[in-house]
Amino acid sequence: MSKKVLLGTSSFGALDSAPIEKLKEFGFDVIPNPYKRKLTKDEVVDLLGNDVEALVAGLEPLDREVFEKTSLKVLSRCGSGMSNVDSEAAKELNIAVYNTPDGPTQAVAELTLGSLLNLLRHVSLMDQRLHQGEWSKQIGFQLKKKTVCIIGFGKIGQRFAGLLKPFDVRIIAVDPYLKENAGVEVMELKDALKISDIISLHCSGEECLIGKDEFLLIKEGAFILNAARGALVDEDALLEALDDKRVAGVWFDTFAKEPYDGKLKNYEQALLTPHVGSYTLEGRRDMEMETVNNLLSYYK
Repeated sequence: MSKKVLLGTSSFGALDSAPIEKLKEFGFDVIPNPYKRKLTKDEVVDLLGNDVEALVAGLEPLDREVFEKTSLKVLSRCGSGMSNVDSEAAKELNIAVYNTPDGPTQAVAELTLGSLLNLLRHVSLMDQRLHQGEWSKQIGFQLKKKTVCIIGFGKIGQRFAGLLKPFDVRIIAVDPYLKENAGVEVMELKDALKISDIISLHCSGEECLIGKDEFLLIKEGAFILNAARGALVDEDALLEALDDKRVAGVWFDTFAKEPYDGKLKNYEQALLTPHVGSYTLEGRRDMEMETVNNLLSYYK
């Protein structure tokens, strides 16, 4: 009897079928994500059932309840963040866990930089208006000499910092795991928010980091970039900050609930993308193949 693997991610193998073909060559029956979106907990349990032992994981909730209700033996996360996985419960239940910490690094860092430049110069806004027949010139900002706060100075945060260096910016890192001699200026969040022109989130976790109190500290006219997790920012407080002009613009690639259908869609100052940080041809190919190789290593 062949083994079964569930593809939890919504578009695994869409750009290149090689990772799926490799799973099949190894004897797996491949079960696709029928919803083509992030799975709910109940959907994960239902799709895994009692006879699926392997999972190519996306951002679906993978906690103790899911593990105990299924026959899962191994999960291989297609991505770097692990905040949706209860790693301690997996360890206790002898479920092997893998991820791809390097896979999305370059793609996410490049998209963050591109989105920042887009925001500063109002590129998408002017493009939209010009397509509508309106010749509307917008005054923007240069990146040079700006202060950039990077929250979460892991692989992606560090790569983003590297891309910023030619622009002659001041970089501040906010990360509890960094030491003072980390080769970068390190600050507490509350202190960094007061002086930063640009705030970019690249940290893990689901707890809110920038809420109403933090927005009161943010330097007027700041820009916020979120390529990490939507729940890190209190959306209601963000909307107030946009209305008050304390925040000049935002780019969000991740949202607390996806697909996103919230009020940010009504704001010209909000640049929104549908969680595509890792969606480059090169990045997806590498990350998906690494995901499969990680999973197969469990069996080898």
